[in-house]
Amino acid sequence: MCECDINLVLEEGELLCPQCGEIKEIIDDELKMSDSLGDHGMPSSRAIHDGGLSTVIGDENRDSSGKSITPKMKKSIQRLRAWNTRTQVNEQSDRNMRSAFTELKRITDKLQIPQQIIEKSSIIYREALKKGLVRGRSITYLILASLYLACRESETPRTLKEIARESGLKKKDIARCYRLLVESFDIKVPRTNPIKCVSRIASDVNISEGIKRRAIEILTSEMGKSSSVGKDTMGMAAAAVYYASILGGEPKTQGEIARVAGVTEVTIRNRYRSMLNEI
Repeated sequence: MCECDINLVLEEGELLCPQCGEIKEIIDDELKMSDSLGDHGMPSSRAIHDGGLSTVIGDENRDSSGKSITPKMKKSIQRLRAWNTRTQVNEQSDRNMRSAFTELKRITDKLQIPQQIIEKSSIIYREALKKGLVRGRSITYLILASLYLACRESETPRTLKEIARESGLKKKDIARCYRLLVESFDIKVPRTNPIKCVSRIASDVNISEGIKRRAIEILTSEMGKSSSVGKDTMGMAAAAVYYASILGGEPKTQGEIARVAGVTEVTIRNRYRSMLNEI
């Protein structure tokens, strides 16, 4: 196995290593999926414990012609469903992944995470499982840490605070597992692209394209200064949007922007004041 397995990227339906170019897996995209469900079933996915390749007995109590099955046959089918479920997760690792990926789906649905990031999160978690990093640790915390790492590597603007809020878990505990993954895999995580942060905030608070461009200009200017070193990119982006909205005559409240950006009003206020002082 190539050492860069956790850095795989999805391009045109193929999971490949950007360093060595080796194709690890072919994944159907959503368009292919919609065209082929009738003939081939659901596409494979690393975010399913068995890859989505196992046979599943449906919940509808009807035969192939659409007619309702008899009560006697219904009992038999229910027993088959139970055995089918048991045989699919007979290994500890299968049960572990099934639990982890169920939680992953729940959180990513809430955060509207793209499928590409979900696949990458599951690959990171599978590698962590192989390395034994799950032993003695919470499955939920580790899968959420894998999700955050996947977002950071792909520069998807999702904060640790957002993930913690939607999961109802402590941010510091998810952060601890995140640091464990980064250290164990010796990953150099890129800094979140500030322009993507501005675009996301601007879209959610509904400001004009002109204000958005001005916010990007403000943020770009600030990111090159020593006062911005070590500052959270999302907090800086939120302050830039707030500042630009005031300058452009479309003022938004700090509370509005804070809720969208996943930062506090105090953070926006402090970054905003720093920008004013620089000017």
